[in-house]
Amino acid sequence: MLQLLKDNLAVVEKNIADACKRSGRSRSDVTLVAVSKTKPNEMIGEVYALGVRDFGENYPQELKAKHDTLPSDIRWHMIGHLQRNKVKYLIERVCMIHSVDTEELAETISEQAVKHHLVMPVLAEVNMAEEDTKFGIRPQDAEDFVRRISVLPGIAVRGLMTIAPYVENPEDNRVHFRNLKNLSIDIGRKNIDNVAMCELSMGMTNDYVVAVEEGATLVRVGTGIFGARDYSAAI
Repeated sequence: MLQLLKDNLAVVEKNIADACKRSGRSRSDVTLVAVSKTKPNEMIGEVYALGVRDFGENYPQELKAKHDTLPSDIRWHMIGHLQRNKVKYLIERVCMIHSVDTEELAETISEQAVKHHLVMPVLAEVNMAEEDTKFGIRPQDAEDFVRRISVLPGIAVRGLMTIAPYVENPEDNRVHFRNLKNLSIDIGRKNIDNVAMCELSMGMTNDYVVAVEEGATLVRVGTGIFGARDYSAAI
């Protein structure tokens, strides 16, 4: 298993490096977030041993359990849809929440952050393809949403996130990634207090190469590293 993980990771790393080179970017501009949902601690430990420090989880209780038993220098990212009553499990355990999609959720994060005397970096989740089955704010509402949550104490707005449609041809998602990048530039130019459009979380196993070419700073790769997921293992 270790060799398989090593081989998979090497492919992903090469793909990211090549995409950075093609787009005139430095490899250091892109953080690989290994999506470890439903994966056992032993497997995460093997990927950790290969040098990965950023891991993404979708389920708060699962993240809590892994955080409390795996090495303390892992940077945990909450990348899945988050319910307000689960924020308390995460607030002292994650380095960033990627999926802020309502003011109510932002308010709860703010309350918990203030309670624990910390500032939580967050990304506003934008439904770029405006799919009915996806969470996230509409692109045309993004600036107003960012303005409203940026005034909350204990929150630092650090960019945008999107989950693109699943497509057979990754090129089909290029337009969504490019539009998210342009949206972040537009918002960044407004110089809104407590807003830094420095992070773009976009691209998964199927399309992360295109996402990097279009400006992703965080790519969320699970299957490409770990293989197919066993959802029966989810907590």
